[in-house]
Amino acid sequence: MIAIKRIAKESAFLRAGCLFCLILVSQCVWAGIPVQFWKLANGAEVYLAESPGIPMVDVQIDFDGGSRRDPADQSGLASATAALSAKGVRASEALPALDENALSEAWADLGASFGASASGDRFSYVLRSLSYPDLLARAAALAARQLAEPALPDSVWQRERAGRIASLKEANTRPATWAARTFNQAVYGPHPYGAEVTAESLNRIKTADMRAFHARHIAACRARVSLVGAVDRAQADALAQALLARLPRGACEPLPAVAEVAPLTGPVVARLPFASAQAHVLIGQPGYRRDDPNHFALFVGNHILGGGGFVSRLTQEVREKRGLTYGVSSGFGPGLHAGAFVLSLQTRPDQSDQAVRVARDVLTRFVTDGPTEAELQAAKDNLIGGFALRVDSNKKLLDNLANIAQHRLPLNHLDTWVDQVQRVTVADVRAAFSRKLQPETMVTVVVGGTTP
Repeated sequence: MIAIKRIAKESAFLRAGCLFCLILVSQCVWAGIPVQFWKLANGAEVYLAESPGIPMVDVQIDFDGGSRRDPADQSGLASATAALSAKGVRASEALPALDENALSEAWADLGASFGASASGDRFSYVLRSLSYPDLLARAAALAARQLAEPALPDSVWQRERAGRIASLKEANTRPATWAARTFNQAVYGPHPYGAEVTAESLNRIKTADMRAFHARHIAACRARVSLVGAVDRAQADALAQALLARLPRGACEPLPAVAEVAPLTGPVVARLPFASAQAHVLIGQPGYRRDDPNHFALFVGNHILGGGGFVSRLTQEVREKRGLTYGVSSGFGPGLHAGAFVLSLQTRPDQSDQAVRVARDVLTRFVTDGPTEAELQAAKDNLIGGFALRVDSNKKLLDNLANIAQHRLPLNHLDTWVDQVQRVTVADVRAAFSRKLQPETMVTVVVGGTTP
């Protein structure tokens, strides 16, 4: 009962603290966000942004174990391993095994959370806990067990796999699924970014494969630990070491290189009939890596083209002037490899040809001519004015910090973000877009529209 009352009081305190921080966030942003970096003796890299406003700490531990590391015939292995890591821990030393229910209850008792996920480039664990020393130490100890000693029970995998296959079957009833699948296969070709998770690939995955995947990728010397919250460097160092304490130590053998995404050699047009009220349209190509020096020119330029909502060129031309769609957007997905540039919209099937033509015309003109000075200034004002909302919570700040760690960005990346945006010129945008995008050789996918 005492513990419940304490958690309730702490929750109320956290809500009040969050409101207070939101009021002051703009001042905090302009005061700078110092990022500290160091390496542990085990080889792990640590990134820290102190945020003492509320007694919380958020931690993300990243490994090079995303889906780009899946074996070609076992797409979904990284994601399945991440999901199953929350389903129990093995017994070790004097500590008993915990099944999925016991593990869930242990986290609930701590008022903390810990889980894993896998994206294209990384395998991530995320811990959120109150920073009170007694609670944080217990949370770190439990997280360390789950991180290093997942049970990966076969019986649970049988159940989880059946659920995933059922979800895939349900997804195949939606036109958006077919559009994304066709687009990714055409844009990425054999690159792992374009790999498709299927019932067949899931059926090839055994829990022994998960254990091998975990052993190969989850090691202390491969870890990048990002921390945000009410801890100083000494506390963060101790926390990082505690979280990684049960992982194998020693030097890591380099992982094999992953090939780059190949550029398109010619246009691809795919039209798939589908009985749907709306046609789903995707137009695009491989984009750029996040470490590209033209990142800010491409980021700001895309805000003008299709990333700025109702003020973007695509929205004005396709929606406002012609009424061909409710929403249209464009975006880049830069990662460790060239993530796709995607222009997407939905429209009535009988209007799909016209919508594609107008969208492609807008894109081609933008790549050729770039934005106007007025468009560029409006985009800068909007992006800079909204920068505080990118770092107005520990979670958002953690995302940014992990991004710095993942892509080896400068430690002052957040402090210089506004200046980087402000320095972009019309010539920069025009040059960057003309180098990166080739409208004449893009992939165009229409699902639910007219057939050839």
